[in-house]
Amino acid sequence: MIKRMAFAAVVALANSAAHAAVIAQVISPVSVVIQDGAVRRVAMLPGKPVYYCGLDAFVEWASPLIGQPVRSSSEAGITVSIDGRDVALDDLFIDRGWLQPPVLDDGAQAALAERRGGWACSRAVVPFELLHTNVDPKILAGIALNESNYRGHAWPWTLNVAGQGLFFKSREEAYKAIETLLARERCDFDVGLMQVNWCYHGKRFASAWDALAPATNVAVAEAILTENFARTDSVAKAVAYYHSANPNPGRSYLERFVRHLSLIEAGL
Repeated sequence: MIKRMAFAAVVALANSAAHAAVIAQVISPVSVVIQDGAVRRVAMLPGKPVYYCGLDAFVEWASPLIGQPVRSSSEAGITVSIDGRDVALDDLFIDRGWLQPPVLDDGAQAALAERRGGWACSRAVVPFELLHTNVDPKILAGIALNESNYRGHAWPWTLNVAGQGLFFKSREEAYKAIETLLARERCDFDVGLMQVNWCYHGKRFASAWDALAPATNVAVAEAILTENFARTDSVAKAVAYYHSANPNPGRSYLERFVRHLSLIEAGL
């Protein structure tokens, strides 16, 4: 009897898998056709498509998803199995850089700042257009290219330790390096996209992990620039003082910033 019950359960599971809902077509990062038996429906995902590399690039990336089984729930939405675990379809698109969610959470910020997926073809100013609050995003982009430039683009997981630039693959790796520095009671390092100095400004962050978040890092940089401008009544001095109030290094920094700003305005 037990064997018969077990066999029945396996058959039931096999039948369930055979008739599971699947992805029939991926129209765009916000619309996917789900087929459940003979019924097809278009599922809409929240957010905006990231089309900087074009729709064809997304469709090519998404092609392995065709035919993949999906599940639906009110809590998780539509999920697909990735590496043996269920992942919400919109979270997958956000993580891979094809979907901009209504709110830029940590995962979306990482995809944006790392230039994953569709973000790879965006202009240098785009992350700062999305992350800024009160400073011109072109100014922020120019400073970031001065500060965390890696292979021609600002990189969020950057540290500068006593003048040595270090570029990490992930936020987690950069965070571990900061924890090591703090354990040694060091503060002579700059953090993140905007390279905020820990000795002078570490208290502006809730934690070292928080300091690496692109939106938080940009917000602190904006606060510093705003204070510099209030003190000098000069955009040029506010930018130069972001690096140093000493005239010579400040002047050199400003010259590099102007070159980067020219490239940004030309469409970099």
